[in-house]
Amino acid sequence: MTLLKSATTDINALAKDLRAGSRAALARAITLIESRRGDHQAAARDLVQALLPDTGKAVRVGITGSPGVGKSTTIDGLGMFLIERGHKVAVLAVDPSSARTGGSILGDKTRMARLSASDSAFIRPSPASGTLGGVAAKTREAMLLCEAADFDVVLVETVGIGQSETAVCDMTDFFLALMLPGAGDELQGIKKGLVELADMIAVNKADGDNIKRANLAAAEYRGALHILSPRSEHWQPPVLTYSALTGTGLDALWQKIGEHRTAMNASGEFTKRRRQQQVKWMWSMLEQRMMTRLRSEPAIRAKVKKTESEVADGRITPALAAEQIAEWLK
Repeated sequence: MTLLKSATTDINALAKDLRAGSRAALARAITLIESRRGDHQAAARDLVQALLPDTGKAVRVGITGSPGVGKSTTIDGLGMFLIERGHKVAVLAVDPSSARTGGSILGDKTRMARLSASDSAFIRPSPASGTLGGVAAKTREAMLLCEAADFDVVLVETVGIGQSETAVCDMTDFFLALMLPGAGDELQGIKKGLVELADMIAVNKADGDNIKRANLAAAEYRGALHILSPRSEHWQPPVLTYSALTGTGLDALWQKIGEHRTAMNASGEFTKRRRQQQVKWMWSMLEQRMMTRLRSEPAIRAKVKKTESEVADGRITPALAAEQIAEWLK
């Protein structure tokens, strides 16, 4: 709490330290934006606004995949690959939260041992707390803070795959879907909508006896992508194999990410996407503010509880209840 108090008293000093690349200042700033206290939230808004001119230059990559696919190991390997080539890498790793207690394990630092020890890396695990798409509510702001602190690559690791991965696409430039070789029906990803969102599919664990199975899985995905409409008319999502364990193929992954950025810039779609993301972010923040009012203002909360009971008992329709609640927020 001391760190937060000092941050709220002098936003300018915190912003200056953050621009200078202080990882301690970056950690304090993210703690500030994640706080639910009203004064902290106001200070966080001022901080992000002050730093806005210093943002927007990083490569933003969303990375997703089913549990056990090797997301953290991939990020550890890719991050070190990039650092060795002069980049500064920030990782925003969203951990699963307990639906009952809100708690989370926050164990990503132990799974990214090499990155954790590097001065050119910053790893911030944040609990998802039930946020749509497995992306922490404040991930967008955290990403901007990392950019202001001169991290030129931001990797966002999400909680597994599901129906809501569009949340990742709405805040990153490139969406990477990781898959496993020989994990049953390779086309299951299509049913979840994941393949249609991906800018690239990468089959992990292509090493040892798995190489043949990885190549077969990659062929299955290539065939599937040919019958789907790509996200962009300027980019046909590639399918690659790699090994996070040995590092084989990580250079090809990064090369494709660079090629995608070049293609998007050349077509003007990069700027268009970034502009659309800003507007979607505004609406997302508005929805959060409205929900916060519903939960925090005692008078409204009491009326909402009563309305919930009436809906549950079948005395009023959900549509009428929603209309009443909307009126209270005016």
